[in-house]
Amino acid sequence: LGLDMEELEEIEEDAGLGNGGLGRLAACFLDSMATLGLAAYGYGIRYEYGIFNQKIRDGWQVEEADDWLRHGNPWEKARPEYMLPVHFYGRVEHTATGAKWVDTQVVLALPYDTPVPGYMNNTVNTMRLWSARAPNDFNLRDFNVGDYIQAVLDRNVAENISRVLYPNDNFFEGKELRLKQEYFVVAATLQDIIRRFKASKFGSTDSVRTVFDSFPDQVAIQLNDTHPAMAIPELMRIFVDIEKLPWNKAWDITKQTFAYTNHTVLPEALERWPVDLMEKLLPRHLQIIYEINQRHLDHVASLFPNDVDRLRRMSLIEEGGTKRINMAHLCIVGSHAVNGVAKIHSEIVKTQVFKDFAALEPEKFQNKTNGITPRRWLLLCNPGLAELIAERIGEDYVRDLSQLTKLHAFVDDDLFVREVAKVKQENKVKFALYLEKEYKVKINPSSMFDVHVKRIHEYKRQLMNCLHIVTMYNRIRRDPAKLFVPRTVIIGGKAAPGYHMAKMIIKLINAVAQVVNNDPVVGSKLRVIFLENYRVSMAEKVIPATDLSEQISTAGTEASGTGNMKFMLNGALTIGTMDGANVEMAEEAGEENLFIFGMRVEDVTELDRKGYNAQEYYDQLPELKQAIDQIKSGFFSPKEPDLFKDVVNMLFHHDRFKVFADYEAYVKCQEKVSELYLNSKEWTKMVIRNIAAAGKFSSDRTIKEYARDIWHVEPSDLKIPPPNEPRDTAEDKTPNGTAA
Repeated sequence: LGLDMEELEEIEEDAGLGNGGLGRLAACFLDSMATLGLAAYGYGIRYEYGIFNQKIRDGWQVEEADDWLRHGNPWEKARPEYMLPVHFYGRVEHTATGAKWVDTQVVLALPYDTPVPGYMNNTVNTMRLWSARAPNDFNLRDFNVGDYIQAVLDRNVAENISRVLYPNDNFFEGKELRLKQEYFVVAATLQDIIRRFKASKFGSTDSVRTVFDSFPDQVAIQLNDTHPAMAIPELMRIFVDIEKLPWNKAWDITKQTFAYTNHTVLPEALERWPVDLMEKLLPRHLQIIYEINQRHLDHVASLFPNDVDRLRRMSLIEEGGTKRINMAHLCIVGSHAVNGVAKIHSEIVKTQVFKDFAALEPEKFQNKTNGITPRRWLLLCNPGLAELIAERIGEDYVRDLSQLTKLHAFVDDDLFVREVAKVKQENKVKFALYLEKEYKVKINPSSMFDVHVKRIHEYKRQLMNCLHIVTMYNRIRRDPAKLFVPRTVIIGGKAAPGYHMAKMIIKLINAVAQVVNNDPVVGSKLRVIFLENYRVSMAEKVIPATDLSEQISTAGTEASGTGNMKFMLNGALTIGTMDGANVEMAEEAGEENLFIFGMRVEDVTELDRKGYNAQEYYDQLPELKQAIDQIKSGFFSPKEPDLFKDVVNMLFHHDRFKVFADYEAYVKCQEKVSELYLNSKEWTKMVIRNIAAAGKFSSDRTIKEYARDIWHVEPSDLKIPPPNEPRDTAEDKTPNGTAA
């Protein structure tokens, strides 16, 4: 066709249907499930507008709508034949035959299917995303017969449900439209699953009373955080109100069907829906939640008599002020398995956040450390490195990443060391060219690429990186003749539009960059780049070019992280705290092969007990004092000297994430990084030891553990014959069971 594949790839829009790690994790999981031959579906919402496009104007973040479907989406197929109704509002009537939810407003859910191909195994699974449509009689049955035009225009109200992704990462915003979205995806998906179950040979046999006995054997539903928690009362409503199952049987089947993955321990991220909103929007579901709670609390009270405080702590309903439903508690009570996403996180889930629930049912709590797909995050984004690895250990590692350990044999192979360094250098040059072409910024490809890309959040401590930049700048100015290992510090990520502090952090980074990049004394020793509109397609370019990966969250705050794994697999070294999956990366590679610094979880706990006093650190560390004074006095914002007063005030008086407490250890650790970077050969050997230890962090391993420990299905490495070959040989070998 005379078209260039690389050019076409550049034109294609990202499907930005998630916020940060959570949505990307789901995509990696779909790739792994297809590659492992699991009969699995990914369900979600087909947002018309995904995560906003970020523009930087005058150093500030400005949001633009992400009209990703503007030119159509060639990968999706609308399936109007599977359109399903979803109900909202209305009231509950109690009749002799049970509860009836009546006078509801109906919205239709139109599915769009996207194929998910496994890697070289002729398996194609489905991602089904729901789009909201108003029924044709919308607003026309009612009393406004006269205003036909207005009735048609009002269809937008229903169709707004799938209009836009809420752009918060690790923050709960209790808006009615958001709850509508959560129920919409859940109600449509459960009808779809039950339709498929009933159509299969399993659903059609015995009497009505036992039709659903085999349901948990055929269906496993994994709740990706609490966002689809309404699936629990919805499945109960279907079983009890519609299928007329007795409560206890319905509850048993429901619990056996669901499993819940927790993705954050930050209190501001936990979903707590107001009872009055739930009562208005989903009145029957509120009644069911109350009944679940009553039975749950009766059980707790029978085991711990007279412990009213325990009942208060474990209730699904939080009293005091506005009554709220704790969705995490609902998920734990309604699931047969609960897991965190890294060893340290699962431990915190068990011993701190949900310790009362773990005391009740310890066997329910598990760990499933996150992973990434090596197909996208090595083969596709870093073909040079993938090829180099294949030359040494063969191509099988792509489906079995544990084989990377074979690379340990080549750590002392000088040729291999030189080749690994050469691939990294080529990736850096390519990225430098891209930056020059697209953003008109020149960077020095022989400098160390120090990269911090992720959502902007106080707990991720982009501010600590910023203080290190200012410290390096001050050291260069203090002694311009002294040897300085050249660095390009690259920071990127989006701030939630309503998150004032995160937006100030972006402005500060850009203000610091403005000064540093235009100081002739600094020259090419230090460059600071804020990477505009960081997204998956940008990650695929910057990660292979990175020398140093920044993973510096306060210990105990990052549940896992997955960017950390992508950098490790692509030949970057990590500077990081003992948090999330960093702990397991250090365990796999040896702590001496990562730059680990700062407080551990125990130290943070101890500092909380003692009381964190930021002023002490400021008084005792002259370089920290200098950096803060410069930010405070307007050195980086001469036209608006008090521009960053909110940031400085936060750092001194309400910094939950203790930036000053880790500053000194961070700066010292960065000195070690620079020292090693001077010795290119030793640096590259450490890189190889990291790549060789990255095998654990394949999402294939993660999914095998979910399949074995939670879903009870067997992955199959059987290659299905291609469509042009006869099928009968493979017919009996397809695995039973569905993970939906």
